[in-house]
Amino acid sequence: MPNKRPLLLTGALCAAMLSLSACASKDDQNGRDRGAPEVGYVVAATSAVPITTELGGRTVAFETSEVRPQVSGLIRRRLFTEGGVVRAGQPLYQIDASLYRAAVDQAEANLASARANAQAAEEKAKRFEPLAKMQAIAEQDYTDALAAARVARAVVAQNAAALETARINLRYATITAPIGGRIGRSLATPGALVSASQAEPLALIQRLDPIYVDMQQSSSELTALRRSLASGGTQPGSTAVRLKLEDGSDYGFTGTVEFSEMTVNEATGTVTLRARFPNPKGLLLPGMFVTALFDQAVQPNAILVPQPAVQRDFDGSAFVYLAGKDDKVVRRKITTERTSGTDWVVSAGLKAGDRVITQGVGNLKTGMAIRPVAAASAQRAGAAAGRTAKDK
Repeated sequence: MPNKRPLLLTGALCAAMLSLSACASKDDQNGRDRGAPEVGYVVAATSAVPITTELGGRTVAFETSEVRPQVSGLIRRRLFTEGGVVRAGQPLYQIDASLYRAAVDQAEANLASARANAQAAEEKAKRFEPLAKMQAIAEQDYTDALAAARVARAVVAQNAAALETARINLRYATITAPIGGRIGRSLATPGALVSASQAEPLALIQRLDPIYVDMQQSSSELTALRRSLASGGTQPGSTAVRLKLEDGSDYGFTGTVEFSEMTVNEATGTVTLRARFPNPKGLLLPGMFVTALFDQAVQPNAILVPQPAVQRDFDGSAFVYLAGKDDKVVRRKITTERTSGTDWVVSAGLKAGDRVITQGVGNLKTGMAIRPVAAASAQRAGAAAGRTAKDK
């Protein structure tokens, strides 16, 4: 009877080898699964992104008026507090009005005399009218009487105008505020001689609520924006303006763009835009340097990518890692124009639906197998990828 022991041993060895082979294959598969790092991604989508413009500017008073005398004379009194708030029509200076009051009295007397003469001339013309019809007097005498009555009425009108002029000059002896606002220091004191033709104003009044902000934008930027709007690449934005003060803090009120100049400053190559802001607390003063921010246009079909997802090559060009259809890493070059909040605005290189890896990008390579999950549900994806790389 042949010896079956060697055959049994051979069969057992074969079974053991097959079992070890299967285990090794399973371990290799598990090892590959464990080696695929988990990454978080976001799905690229188009959206309307505002193009925010940041411009430097200066504050300008809403209204400015120089207080000037309209008649000559000595200043007798100053009737306001320097640096205070005045209302339109409020008396500010009192000029010696003696001469102007006398001129009014004289004009009133002249007017009374002219009216008396006019009345006498009209009565004479009325008496001559029936006599002329009866030919009791010469026709020329009646014509002369009518002419004298008309001249007398004209003299009355002239003297009435002279009286009104004298009253106006008397009223100008009290210098009033032409506008309401905050008045500065007085440049003339009581006892000073002033005249209507002098070059220096007596004081300056500025209305500060609301207040203007004049911004400067380069003509090249404005031209590019207009071309983009004309071609349909962008859409008109909002006229609302936000403001930052000199210390970097935000101004609490929102303004509105009023207009832009139609000419370019030859010295600076810029165009002036003017915005209007409320200033109820008087925080903004004329001449302050501020920074204005407003959405000058809207890009309708832009793609936003979180900033951590964007990497840079040695030449400075931008790229991102994508999760491919077979869950392998794809490296894609992109073109970034600007930032919007915490995202980059991508103008080329991506399309809607691309899965952009935002978490766990530190050790990725092209073609590498990954386990992508939505970034919102990826918990510590970067840490998980680091642990996997360490285990390897």
